Amino acid sequence: MQKSAKNMIEVRDLTKYYGSYPAIENVSFTVKKGEIVGFLGPNGAGKTTTMRILTGFMPPSSGQAIIAGYDIVHQSLEARKRIGYLPETVPLYLDMTVESYLQYMGTIRGMSSKAIRQRISEVIDRCRLGDYTHSLIGKLSKGFRQRVGIAQAILHEPPVLIMDEPTIGIDPIQVVETRKLIKELGGEHTLILSTHILPEVSMVCERILVIHEGQIVAEDRPTDLATRLQGAERVELEVRGPSPEVMQTLRNIKGVQDIVRHRDGEVSSYTVTARRGSDLREEIARAIVSRGWGLLKMDVVAMSLEEIFLKLTIHEDLEEVKA
Repeated sequence: MQKSAKNMIEVRDLTKYYGSYPAIENVSFTVKKGEIVGFLGPNGAGKTTTMRILTGFMPPSSGQAIIAGYDIVHQSLEARKRIGYLPETVPLYLDMTVESYLQYMGTIRGMSSKAIRQRISEVIDRCRLGDYTHSLIGKLSKGFRQRVGIAQAILHEPPVLIMDEPTIGIDPIQVVETRKLIKELGGEHTLILSTHILPEVSMVCERILVIHEGQIVAEDRPTDLATRLQGAERVELEVRGPSPEVMQTLRNIKGVQDIVRHRDGEVSSYTVTARRGSDLREEIARAIVSRGWGLLKMDVVAMSLEEIFLKLTIHEDLEEVKA
């Protein structure tokens, strides 16, 4: 019987050495039931190694991974029954039809014939493969092969889905469709999405884990992580008024650290950077309006995911992020 688990995935001090080289070292995190978590990092950071350990493809050198209450090493069969895995390169049999391939995958997973028939119909509908049920997999585009890979991953209704670079190498239209499908699977399944494609994380994931050089360097919601890393407050403005005078007026506001003018004309745009924790919007608005200029736009600007990623994977001092 499956054990109850509030955290569907628990990783504790996971370490994997290749010879004397640590591919990952003391990696720890949890994923709650129904969460979609992005596992983000540059190539070679340790994402795929972690995924292979979580799915039972290789053992760790030390540490522990628990899937739906089962230890992936000591209770491997029970743990793997509860995982649907989409590797970066999906192992498909190109001379089989979509339907026959799914029948085969259901059989090797120990599903009954009745359950296989029922689930094939459901996953083909869910993955929008209805027009290709009897098509040879070798005749499908890479995007549709990816959908077949997702179909086999969810066929046995696993509570945990692990996907490694699910949209790599497919065309933009299929990328959008695949991301939509992944989003739909959230809630029904606990999902870890390993990727180095930043838009994927912001569009699909509720929380991110950032791995760099084999270690987790940050873990949070993207917006909360941006707040912790930003170090300064930024406000974007559009002002109708003489730009030299506007620039000088903004510089005279206490707490302003920097001003960048992006567009000059009758209406000019600016980014104002202030000390972290300083909300200067009211003072900025008062200074502009009191001089008879038009304040057409004022928005607080958060760090982009690209800026977060670069700061975490290039910046030398990561201790405050990990704390």
